[in-house]
Amino acid sequence: MAAQVSISTPAGLRDKESRLFAELRRMGRAIVAYSGGADSAYLAWAANEVLGQNALAVTADSASFPASHKRDAEAFVRQFGIRHEYIETYEFEDPDYVRNAPDRCFHCKDELFTRLEAIGRERGYEHIIYGVNLDDLGDYRPGQSAAKKHEVAAPLAEAGLTKADIRELSRMAGLPTWDRPASACLSSRIPYGTPVTIQNVKTVEAGEEEIKALGFRQFRVRFHGEIVRIEIAPDELPKALTPEMARAFTGIFKALGFKYITLDLEGYRQGSLNEVLAGRRA
Repeated sequence: MAAQVSISTPAGLRDKESRLFAELRRMGRAIVAYSGGADSAYLAWAANEVLGQNALAVTADSASFPASHKRDAEAFVRQFGIRHEYIETYEFEDPDYVRNAPDRCFHCKDELFTRLEAIGRERGYEHIIYGVNLDDLGDYRPGQSAAKKHEVAAPLAEAGLTKADIRELSRMAGLPTWDRPASACLSSRIPYGTPVTIQNVKTVEAGEEEIKALGFRQFRVRFHGEIVRIEIAPDELPKALTPEMARAFTGIFKALGFKYITLDLEGYRQGSLNEVLAGRRA
């Protein structure tokens, strides 16, 4: 994954934002694929600022979308008066998605963009946009292939905006998402080759909600059959490495049906399940 963390100068940030706004203005009407994360929230806000009622944020109503993220996404659009709808997606009925090969994300995004295209045709939206930023272009993200297939635009990346840029511009705009922890769909917690089912993603969701209740901010619950592997951000690991927290984790995950409870000593890192693919792509 790209490791860009530097933020542009204030003038540089405003220049990039101006390029983004100009591109959105050129589109006239656009559907924003909106997940509620920092990037898609900023894009939905920007589209609303530029296009107003000609912008529509749409969220996939899927079992892989945590209920807590759904509440956050709804609160954000209410706060900023952004037009928003849910659309039902059916990726869990697609055998190519369920079998969970390394291209799983392609099939998810293919389903989403197909549904968004239908809305566009019905209502006269010529453009679909999503929140990929410049840093994302260096990671393994099969969903980008689906975006190319459906001609979905990535105006944040096209404007040269990095993840750090987006967070800073969000902070400057007063968006509560500016420091929101990185998020991804629940299916990303299931190792490649293990079928993705509604049951196992809901088990992961229940575990993550319990960890959040313990006061942790950045973490992942990785599902490995009878084993659960808990990733906690390195700066939060000291809190996790105590006998009291070990008992808490054990109680939570035994109740969810896991036989073995493990804490990953490398800590949370985005896309850790892609590490097994490195050798295949080398």
